[in-house]
Amino acid sequence: MTIASSSPPSRLPPGAAEGARTRPSTNRAKAGEKPGDGRLAAVFLAPAMLGFLVFLLWPTLRGIYLSFTDFNLLTPAEWVGLDNYVRMVNDPIFWNSLWVTVEYVILNIGVQTVAALAIAVLLQRLTQSSVLRGIVLAPYLMSNVVAGIVWLWILDTQLGIGNEIIAGLGADRIPFLADETWAIPTIAMINVWRHVGYTALLLFAGLMAIPNDMYEAAKVDGASEWRMFWRITMPLLRPVLAVVLIMTVIGSFQVFDTVAVTTDGGPANATNVLQLYIYDSAFGRFQFGYASAMSVALLVVLSAITILQYRLTRAGQTDLG
Repeated sequence: MTIASSSPPSRLPPGAAEGARTRPSTNRAKAGEKPGDGRLAAVFLAPAMLGFLVFLLWPTLRGIYLSFTDFNLLTPAEWVGLDNYVRMVNDPIFWNSLWVTVEYVILNIGVQTVAALAIAVLLQRLTQSSVLRGIVLAPYLMSNVVAGIVWLWILDTQLGIGNEIIAGLGADRIPFLADETWAIPTIAMINVWRHVGYTALLLFAGLMAIPNDMYEAAKVDGASEWRMFWRITMPLLRPVLAVVLIMTVIGSFQVFDTVAVTTDGGPANATNVLQLYIYDSAFGRFQFGYASAMSVALLVVLSAITILQYRLTRAGQTDLG
């Protein structure tokens, strides 16, 4: 005896129902995904996210809050509103520190970018030796403190080998780090010497992404190296150069250790850069509220400069098709 099924007969073609049941997993397989990939990605991202929250986001929010308070570590923070910002606007030392920092940034970025671009182009067009690239990068492997101490000895007015050479040539000794006129340019050149190799290798990586057949076609048309540089290299390197400029400008505005080791802000505040003044206000005078206000001002300045650079240089666009 046969018992009739209570469900209506399926009108789907044979195998269609099974295909419908397996379609989601098939789609995931086609996309290269596996069950649990999201959880695994979260596990790998967790340490970086934790570091971001603890060492970047929270200190930033805490600093913004402290900028509206009078805080010296010994007593609870007292809310003072905009008093720290009013004091900052009327503080001549703050404006002098900002101007000194801008002067340093202009010298450092101008010389470093031109020198790094020249080195990167020479590495691309003449040689791609790994040994030579290692030599170019070597100063960057030295810490800023060590580099500052070494150059402090070299440029010492009385005993430095640099001034000994100058005196041996019959010229007057130059107080590189003890004169108001020479101090900031000297510090800028010290940091150019240390960072130019790293910047050059970043630009060199950008140059390697430019197709070589463009240069070959230009040579066939009779273009000189100088014309190829301006017509091919610079336009196609622009996005990488823009990003490098943004990074180096941000780093230059935060100069601290080289100045602290060589001049400590002297002579007569001629090298008292903004980061050094913030540090002195916070850990020298325990005026953490005022130091936080200056830090927030520096954050605003760097954010505005970064946005302006990004827009003017069109860093998010490329001419490579």
